[in-house]
Amino acid sequence: MRGVVRAAAIPDRFRWHPDARLIGPEGREAAPVPAGASAIIAESPCGAAVAAALARAACGLPFRIGAPDLAPPEAGARPRSRPVFETLTSGSMGVPRRIRRSQRSWWASFLVNQRLFGIGPGVRVAVPGRMVHSLSLYGALEGACLGAEVHLLAGLRPDAQVAALLARKVAVLYATPAQLRLIAEAGGQRLPDLRVVLVGGSKLDVLLRAALAVLAPAAEVREFYGAAEASFITLTDAGSAEGSVGRPYPGVQVEIRAADGAVLAPGGLGEVWVRSPYLCDRYAGGRGMPALRRAGWLSVGEMGWMERGELFLAGRIGRMLTVADQNVFPEEIEAFLAALPGVRRVAVLPRADLMRGHVLVAVVQGDPAQEAAILRAARARLGALKAPKAVIWRADWPELASGKADLARIAAEAGL
Repeated sequence: MRGVVRAAAIPDRFRWHPDARLIGPEGREAAPVPAGASAIIAESPCGAAVAAALARAACGLPFRIGAPDLAPPEAGARPRSRPVFETLTSGSMGVPRRIRRSQRSWWASFLVNQRLFGIGPGVRVAVPGRMVHSLSLYGALEGACLGAEVHLLAGLRPDAQVAALLARKVAVLYATPAQLRLIAEAGGQRLPDLRVVLVGGSKLDVLLRAALAVLAPAAEVREFYGAAEASFITLTDAGSAEGSVGRPYPGVQVEIRAADGAVLAPGGLGEVWVRSPYLCDRYAGGRGMPALRRAGWLSVGEMGWMERGELFLAGRIGRMLTVADQNVFPEEIEAFLAALPGVRRVAVLPRADLMRGHVLVAVVQGDPAQEAAILRAARARLGALKAPKAVIWRADWPELASGKADLARIAAEAGL
């Protein structure tokens, strides 16, 4: 498969590349450290956390950054030959889960990205998120293992992150749309040195994409769809269709399956299944695995369809709800509302209704003066069934470590 790295060339553990540099938010460089005794690593300071993770990994030892109240990470069945580590899911709908995976499963994509994006010695990579989020940890470890100069910006205000990106001449940025939105809203200066922005966690809306074009006019924006359990699944490029999450990432196979397991033809809506070298082992701690595995294939509960070789997502099965006996995906409605004037953040949530089963409510951060226009636009575009019946405004926006909306808290505080 084009772009796939030969299995024999993939290292089995993370190692600090001799050319790599780790620079924390304050601008101080983190030094390599000996392997510590604890498998649970404090997430702050972030430079020390990544250095400690690399030290344990080089010795074939398991590790996890954050979640000190949970049990230590488990070693692999053959710890000397198959080093493992743990990451955490985002927990957008509840308590985050621990995920056990081999270090080799991330190394496989490090080498792909080295070819795709030129990440290596002398390249400056930045990560604005916290190390408890798997995307942020991935970007930091990838850069360190490939010899890049890695700038960890967690904890800085968005305007300070913009200043750091500019002053440190960062070329590659790993971020979520939520993090990019804060950086774009901080305004101020353009980032002429930024050449690649790798975006994961959720879809970019039209307004944010336009803001990025102004902020970093020379940057190639590459969205990828993935999951903590599956890592990379698809990747967009300049030719990707509007609304798609791109074509399968090198080494990934994607199938859309019906409820009975039958593989659907292009255009058929069904469950997204993935097979690749980047999949996790399982959930850690003996907990059940809602993500399904069958004969080497994995599903993390997402619905979508394939069209002309590209993947389009409808939404998560766990968020799908019934309105007047019809299945509705809140993500579709959120994507439309997010592009409307007056909307900065939005979450579409269900409210029980005796006649319809559910009706939809939009919880919004933005300009309340636009409420009537937002409801009119929703009815005109989505129809009476899918359009929210009400808007609840809030001044702040609860987020998880991943940068995703804390839907559980938003729903509870809205009384939904």
